[in-house]
Amino acid sequence: MDRNAEELRAQFDRDGYVIVPNLFRRDEVAAFKDEARRIVDAVRVEVREAGRDPKEALNTGVYVGLAARSDVFRHAVADDRLVDVLAATLWPNVEFLSDKAVFKDADTVFDSPWHQDWMYWRGDNKASVWVALDDVTRENGCLMVLPGSHRAEAVHDGNAADGFGFGHRLQRGSVDESRAVTAELEAGGAVFFHDLTLHASYPNTSQADRWTWIPTYRDANADDPEYPWAVARSVVRGRRTSA
Repeated sequence: MDRNAEELRAQFDRDGYVIVPNLFRRDEVAAFKDEARRIVDAVRVEVREAGRDPKEALNTGVYVGLAARSDVFRHAVADDRLVDVLAATLWPNVEFLSDKAVFKDADTVFDSPWHQDWMYWRGDNKASVWVALDDVTRENGCLMVLPGSHRAEAVHDGNAADGFGFGHRLQRGSVDESRAVTAELEAGGAVFFHDLTLHASYPNTSQADRWTWIPTYRDANADDPEYPWAVARSVVRGRRTSA
């Protein structure tokens, strides 16, 4: 890391996120993207064989559970470069919960609405890492974050009846986007963010791929409910001391 632990923690405490360019090398994230594609393609086959429409099943451009199906991602979620930042900003004992691929292409071009991830799992606060598997810009759907928004729960009362997921969202126009930070990154860069940090993404209008890998973590000793989606969870730094 180019920045020391104190600087990272101070920024995360103040803003609710830190941006780390070049966390992974380009060749590494190219391999991640290939593996994510392989998994998503396999899921499409499985869905089709089950008599369902793959396009409908994956219409949100999200697949949850890469590490549960792949040694590549099981190793990646415990990578020291990634866990070092989490340990510096949040917890000495770090547990991986689950990860997902978010993909935007010619068939998946919609933006992601403003929301806080905490609404989807509640419990103790967690952190996610938005890792760019392609170069990301405004044109292909990069992330936006609202500094300081992690200090309070927002009112999620937006309309979620459009079929694109995000059952908890803010109404359009309720966020002052002039205050938002646009995270344009080269492939391999990452945004570490608190689960109460308001974030959204631009639509992909580039007609090119934009793939992202997002693993989620918590304090290994968090007092949380059981999450049925956290099937590949594992302690990746320190240890679990609670029962």
